[in-house]
Amino acid sequence: MLTKKEKEIPDIGLTFQNETKYTPATLANFMLNWGSIPETFKEYPNPLARISLPEPKAGGETNLWKLLLRRRSRREYTVRKSLKLNDLSVLVWATQGLTAQFGDTFFRTAPSAGGLYPVETYLCIRAVDGLKEGIYHFRPGDYDLELLKEGDFSEELTEAALQQTVILGAQATFIWSAVIGRGSWKYRQRAYRYFYLDAGHIAQNLYLAGEALGLGVCAIGAFYDDDVNRILDFDGTEETVIYMATVGIRAPQKPA
Repeated sequence: MLTKKEKEIPDIGLTFQNETKYTPATLANFMLNWGSIPETFKEYPNPLARISLPEPKAGGETNLWKLLLRRRSRREYTVRKSLKLNDLSVLVWATQGLTAQFGDTFFRTAPSAGGLYPVETYLCIRAVDGLKEGIYHFRPGDYDLELLKEGDFSEELTEAALQQTVILGAQATFIWSAVIGRGSWKYRQRAYRYFYLDAGHIAQNLYLAGEALGLGVCAIGAFYDDDVNRILDFDGTEETVIYMATVGIRAPQKPA
């Protein structure tokens, strides 16, 4: 039974669902402004560095059915080892790598509503061969990483993620943001629904790729939005964090 005070709190989830519904009335007379399409790819004008990624060469188990059977959220990592750069390359390609182009339209490894791909990939790197510790941005068009900030941000990110210490042991943490205008240009308020659907497709690809490489992956949905936005310099309005996931070298299994 809800208390009187609880009943007075607006049901934000229900409001969101109702306000983003499609009806004949909400779609009437709506026309796309083709002159205001946001840029397909994001890049920073003055990153600290740009690091080309090696061509992703996936190995290991490739049977999809076995991968689905084994897929788990894995939180125990071998802290003192480093992730291979090629493995990181495979992971970022699996999540958002380009697979085809037809005219101005690009296709990627994960689907996106309207082919707009509003989700951007960032990485908090703690221990990857050939990379400095820091915050990176993945550019799928050029297939490289932009170094935005140097240093170990794993402790700061752990605090922002409600002290989920799995981040401290992870070799890398994927951080996904939504560029709002890239989706709302076409879908208006309903775009917010699609941001989270897109992120789910991307995260599942990361899980399967990690499993194929024998790595551990654990998705994180609980975090202080403003704190993560601050770490990555998002304004929280035009671009905001929506999802995260750790990647690590699995710790040896303890005998039963």
